[in-house]
Amino acid sequence: MRKSEALALALLLACSATQAQVYGLGRPATPAAIAAWDIDVAPDGAGLPNGRGSVTAGQAVYAAQCAACHGAQGEGKPADALVGGQGTLATPKPIKTIGSFWPHATTVFDFIRRAMPYQAPQSLSADEVYAVTAYLLHLNGIVPADAVLDATTLPQVRMPNRDGFIADARPDTASTPCVQCR
Repeated sequence: MRKSEALALALLLACSATQAQVYGLGRPATPAAIAAWDIDVAPDGAGLPNGRGSVTAGQAVYAAQCAACHGAQGEGKPADALVGGQGTLATPKPIKTIGSFWPHATTVFDFIRRAMPYQAPQSLSADEVYAVTAYLLHLNGIVPADAVLDATTLPQVRMPNRDGFIADARPDTASTPCVQCR
């Protein structure tokens, strides 16, 4: 969640807190409660936590936490493939993987951190997420086998399809409140 989104959420929750007093539901959101949900990472790396992880460490974490769904080498089955697909995006059957489709390495980290492993999202430490990200980028030929990623090095990784997306300057919302605070 970006800072502007956190502010919007805080305002919404403040409005809700007013309603909660009327109906006796909920409780005011504390800064600590909001911070616990503010874990998104922007494409430029804003929001990356402290920590670091190597390709070697990532291989072990991947084997323990990811291979059952994504295959021993990220080939997929039963879940999506994470490796391969380079050169297929302009074909009738594109294969969208980390190495062929994703525009930013930081969003790989963000997705793993928030949503994986499937059976226990957000259970990996920052070091484990950096390590799995490094391993997957290595399997896709994007970083070398001795790569170590952290909040400084991860945003510097240039993804093969980085220029395959068009920026959209429109905001996610019109920022118009749907509820009036009393």
